[in-house]
Amino acid sequence: MAVFSVSRREGFTDVVYDFSLENFRYLWDPLYGDVFLRTFGLALFGTVATLLVGFPFAYYLARYARHKTLLLLLVIIPFWTSFLIRTYSWLIILSPDFPLFRWLRDAGITSDDFSLLYTREAIYIGVVYNYLPLMILPLYAALERMDWSLVDAAMDLGDRPLRAFRRVTLPLVLPGVVVGSLLVFIPLTGEYLIPVILGGDLTVFAGNLIAQQFVTARDWPFGAAIAMVVIAAMTIAILAYAKLTSREAQYGG
Repeated sequence: MAVFSVSRREGFTDVVYDFSLENFRYLWDPLYGDVFLRTFGLALFGTVATLLVGFPFAYYLARYARHKTLLLLLVIIPFWTSFLIRTYSWLIILSPDFPLFRWLRDAGITSDDFSLLYTREAIYIGVVYNYLPLMILPLYAALERMDWSLVDAAMDLGDRPLRAFRRVTLPLVLPGVVVGSLLVFIPLTGEYLIPVILGGDLTVFAGNLIAQQFVTARDWPFGAAIAMVVIAAMTIAILAYAKLTSREAQYGG
């Protein structure tokens, strides 16, 4: 991929393997800047949304749930089917002919032409659904190892529940938050299937753009340059996480 990114296309499909940074220079065009910003926004939204939804569930699962095995199984079950099938299933759910949307139209809650399918909102729904287990599992693992007597002690010493959460629970489960965030954020920077299937390929993200260069435009060097930019961004995120965890381990020691 790195070799392709510094090569150039000749003719329609031929690739000339000489060193050139021309492909990366093209990426300074504001058009591609918008694509990367949109991709970053999608990854950031997916990370924050899955954290907001997943943390309360993981907290309940670790501290209060009586049937933890059953609930964990429900979280893991979606992985028994492929990512593609899970995404396609939302085409049925978000279809205007789905019973829920027919009822909303009949009740006058939505207009006759209302449809979530092939919209930005459909992409967001697909992202949260598909990536939520990747956030819940590391959060649950971190919360499960917690000594809850520390929270009780903080409250006995006068802390309100929110203050005890901020001072005790959050610092202890921060590694799980970071791991879950990376597991969601990193693959979302190159997400391709959800925007194509649920968004109708109407909104261009980095994953779509890379696929277009390889499949449609047949400009493999430029597609490789885009991919290398995404890989570089993911590498920076991983290095930042490694530095954060090493610092935490140093202070903890």
